Amino acid sequence: MTKIKGKNDGPGGRNEHYDVGSRKNVPRRNIVAEIKRGEHPGAHVVKVNGREYARDNPDPSKNDNVNRGK
Repeated sequence: MTKIKGKNDGPGGRNEHYDVGSRKNVPRRNIVAEIKRGEHPGAHVVKVNGREYARDNPDPSKNDNVNRGK
């Protein structure tokens, strides 16, 4: 499974871009579309204030969270 890591590069620390495996600075809309197509089975999409973001599926590990640096 490819790891998704948020960049916290938007206003207020929002994730506008993600690093996905070896791919860097993937725009939020692209990763959201990939998750919706089922390309990242360990992740899901959440809607916050009308914007969709990538999130890892819940598990006991913090090492694989999208915002693991926070």
